Amino acid sequence: MYILVEYSNATKPRYPDSVSTLALLMNKLSAPVCLLHCLCCALVLAAFAASAEEEAVDANTTGPVNERAYQDAIARIESTQGAYGAGLGEALLGMALALQSQGRHEEAISVFKRGIHLTRVNEGLYSTGQIPLLQGEIASHIAARNYALADERHRYLYRVQTHGITSGHALTAAFLQQAHWQYEAYQLGLGDQGYNRLMNMWDLYRLALNDVIAREGENSPDLLTPLYGMLQAQYLISNYQWQESDQGYGDDVRARQNLHRFTAYQAQSYQKGNAVIAAIHGIEEKRAGEELAAAQATVMLGDWRLWHGDYDAAVAAYSEAQTELAQQDDAQTYIARIFGEPVVLPDIDGLRPLPPITAPERADILLEFGVNERGRVINLERLDENEEQDGRAIRLMKKLRKTKFRPRFETGQAVETEKVVKAFSIQ
Repeated sequence: MYILVEYSNATKPRYPDSVSTLALLMNKLSAPVCLLHCLCCALVLAAFAASAEEEAVDANTTGPVNERAYQDAIARIESTQGAYGAGLGEALLGMALALQSQGRHEEAISVFKRGIHLTRVNEGLYSTGQIPLLQGEIASHIAARNYALADERHRYLYRVQTHGITSGHALTAAFLQQAHWQYEAYQLGLGDQGYNRLMNMWDLYRLALNDVIAREGENSPDLLTPLYGMLQAQYLISNYQWQESDQGYGDDVRARQNLHRFTAYQAQSYQKGNAVIAAIHGIEEKRAGEELAAAQATVMLGDWRLWHGDYDAAVAAYSEAQTELAQQDDAQTYIARIFGEPVVLPDIDGLRPLPPITAPERADILLEFGVNERGRVINLERLDENEEQDGRAIRLMKKLRKTKFRPRFETGQAVETEKVVKAFSIQ
């Protein structure tokens, strides 16, 4: 079930009077922001749990001893200040992290909850002092596989963040954090109607972008993080595969509205992606010593266009990128690195469609194929004889035939590449 919450005007960052072309385009194309507070996903929160455990261990290499020290501190504060003593929140956080570092997650959750309740009573409903306690509780819920409870607590964490943090880098970080969780939840297939997560991912990155523009202006390098997130979202939005369950809403007005909104998002995706990449290029171009990064942004533009079947526009972007690269001291090295062999698209971390490539001797599946000058796979053959992987090999070959590549270039021209051999590790 998706929980969608509309931002109030008080929580929406505003653009400054002078805004970029991208900012204007975002305002024009984007519907009112409805944000989904996600079901916490194992990948992201497992990573957070690990960092929390590292923090606890750093503070104390002998967990049980530290645990007793926190118990003693809690008892002293309670005896002198009562059950809601001002110093209890910090002591409870330390105690919970100590338990968490030992893998005692159910006990840690109980202590985290007590700390959250105490902090809420002492400091207010949306006090930011709850944030580390909530994050710790969520991490332990995930470690204990209490996913539904983690989802519930994460929604509350988001309310605390957006009410308690009114401006500054911390608010931007909260938007970015939530956007990344939307991406992870979508990749894991958590919940129904995944397109809601993609809209929320885009909207959250856009809020982060607006916040940085308002604080730092239109050319700040800090804009690059939300911009790259927005591009990632556009790849996912444009490639979303409709499910039968996406249509069955009956009398659910809000669900129908979201469905229509996503249809508009998909229709605008190509234009939005072009605008995002243009903004990335503009920022990199203005940064001293980042000419290579600007050229790589032009390559990204070519990739985006080719991935959408706009071949002539893609080739024009690739040619422009090679002209930009030619200005570098190691021009031939960079050109060869980027255009010397076919590259699978999207060429973005987290979106590459094929399994990991490995050494042939460790491979589960070994394939040979060609890539023509338009980036299409041709002459696909299987070279291995691993019968145990027949089913997976068939599915992989089917996916590979649909995968687009940035073609190899020679003397500025896209050319066909024969006998590309790739060894895949199937996890």
